[in-house]
Amino acid sequence: MLVTGATDGLGRGLALKLAGAGATVLVHGRDPERLRATSHELRAVEGAGPVRAYRADLASLAEVRALADAVLAAETRLDVLVNNAGIGASIPGGGERMESADGFELRFAVNYLAGYLLTHRLLDLLRVSAPARIVNVSSAGQMALDFDDLMLERDYSGVRAYCQSKLAQVLFTFELAETLAGSCVTATCLHPATYMPTKIVPQPVSTLEEGVEATFALVAGEALEGVSGRYFNGTRESLADPQAYDPGARRRLDEISRRLVA
Repeated sequence: MLVTGATDGLGRGLALKLAGAGATVLVHGRDPERLRATSHELRAVEGAGPVRAYRADLASLAEVRALADAVLAAETRLDVLVNNAGIGASIPGGGERMESADGFELRFAVNYLAGYLLTHRLLDLLRVSAPARIVNVSSAGQMALDFDDLMLERDYSGVRAYCQSKLAQVLFTFELAETLAGSCVTATCLHPATYMPTKIVPQPVSTLEEGVEATFALVAGEALEGVSGRYFNGTRESLADPQAYDPGARRRLDEISRRLVA
């Protein structure tokens, strides 16, 4: 099970729970020291299975490709991919517009485009490992994508950038689920919990455990076996922003994304 952003917050909490369940956990992180520390922590969990670490900065599409290539070279199967890594509305950058290594708006690049590329690069491995699951960690904070200014070069807002990137994940999930229909590979997404205590949340509301339990249910819950193309708020199926149910918007985003990562 590959968890991106597994060295902090929700990703780390989920990785610890998966390790305790005996899963082979593939830990992704950006910082080598944090990656080593988290891997060591997971291996010390009672009942833990194998733990392998993969480093990549998801603000670079070249590093995302290298991450996928490393996984494909080393792993013979992948039962679960959790696209969890992300950045908030104001951290980093303090609310100022920033760009990725490829010149894309940073929140769109890290929160959405990196997971889009990683997922597509690993799809064949997920298919041969079926039944398999793809879980995208989104948010209830969603705003419709402005396809005329997808990179928010006009009137930038960190909140809008974050919310747009999170809705992009939902559109991607729904479109992917249709593509994967009949393959025994499912795609779901969720808002794990509201303002969990992580490094991108200044004032927590929910506990980290709530988010971990909700995400674990999509990753490994028997009740959700075969469930695909759904959005969950915590453990309950919910409705996303209306744009997520527009097939034209989903296809348009997919076409743009394919060009951006080509």
